[in-house]
Amino acid sequence: MLLTLTRLQVSYYVLNLMNLGDRMKSVKMSLVAVLLLGANVYAADNVKVGGDAKLFYGTQGETLNGAAEKDIFNKSASYADFGFTLGVTADLMENVKAGGKVQIVSTLGLEHEIATAPWSSAHSSSSGVLNTTEWVSEGWLEGKLGNTTGKIGRMTLDTPLAFTETWSVDYNTFEAVVVSNEDIPDTTLSGMFIAQSNGYADDLPSPAAGSITSTGGAFNTFGSGGAYVIGATNNSIKPLTAQAWYYDLPNTADAVWLQADLDYDGILAGAQYVNIDRTSATDNDIAYALKLGYAIPDVVTVTAAYSSVDDKSPTGVANMATEGQNAGAASSLYTEYWWWFATASAPGSDTMMLSAESTVYDVDLFLGLYSSDIQPSGASKQEVDEITFTASKSCGPVDTSLALIYDMFDQDAPKPTTYMKDLSTVQVYLTYNY
Repeated sequence: MLLTLTRLQVSYYVLNLMNLGDRMKSVKMSLVAVLLLGANVYAADNVKVGGDAKLFYGTQGETLNGAAEKDIFNKSASYADFGFTLGVTADLMENVKAGGKVQIVSTLGLEHEIATAPWSSAHSSSSGVLNTTEWVSEGWLEGKLGNTTGKIGRMTLDTPLAFTETWSVDYNTFEAVVVSNEDIPDTTLSGMFIAQSNGYADDLPSPAAGSITSTGGAFNTFGSGGAYVIGATNNSIKPLTAQAWYYDLPNTADAVWLQADLDYDGILAGAQYVNIDRTSATDNDIAYALKLGYAIPDVVTVTAAYSSVDDKSPTGVANMATEGQNAGAASSLYTEYWWWFATASAPGSDTMMLSAESTVYDVDLFLGLYSSDIQPSGASKQEVDEITFTASKSCGPVDTSLALIYDMFDQDAPKPTTYMKDLSTVQVYLTYNY
């Protein structure tokens, strides 16, 4: 019944988007107006304006030891949010282009009706009211000279240890300078300086599900003084793609990520190695992962993977941009859980993953099985298992997805007086692209 109510409310809340307040409309229109004005001034070509509107809803039922349990579909066990993006890109002149995007998150009153918490961690609050929050998530200028491309401003990034996470109703970005070169055949060389990120703070009470961006989308210094990153990706042997990344965060950490992936006649294989030397810790965060799979085109893809994080690792090997989150941070490991992040990448975690993907009648189906034994040096052992099933389908400009998730938890004595034994989760994702 709750799921039906949520669907019926979609049109009502989308229609009310235009009444979210003068400030939000001003921010949206100001960015677009400035960029479009700039496009006209420079006689720009290929101007594109677009974005998306999202409604994400999740509910969870907990089985607790020694405390009252939360029932699935209950308002107190549910979280929901609307997310909106509006952006523009334009070719300002030959080999020069620019882009910008605004993000907006709003519950539109959902916390008064079907949920007690928002999905996004970007909301600010006053007197217990979750405010509509908007910020400029992207604003960049890009130029190309020969085989070298340079980009500066606020942007998304995709590197193994510092990346934009797109699984939530909003997404984190970076203020950076990026230069890439493709003069060497089948090779991309990258160099960048990351100055700031908005993926650190987390001020939300449980069950804040999508803890990616800081309150208000505010940007903070990445590390203690930014990060210098260099990387190389090579595909000279066509079935094999190899990449190497080095990160230097002054006074914070040095890190290396090595990875090789094979895709040959349906055979999928891969290996990962990561080593993070943190200035504040005696031991390094060290992990490796292996992957093996087989893909039958248009039928099914089956993948198995294993990863291990050293038990003396001080922090783990999650995304550096979000690893400060209480709700957990995603990682680039092959074994990364679909939902319960910060498990496969945690110190002392040995994780196995088995997944299957297929498409039936234009519906994309996914089944993932995850199991971790976690025992950091000197600590008690924990076990975390997850079963995830998703069904996704696109209907014109609308993307829909349903996720059913079951997580199981156990730990050696001494157990806390109250601890969660298992968690059943249902999530609905609706996205309209415009």
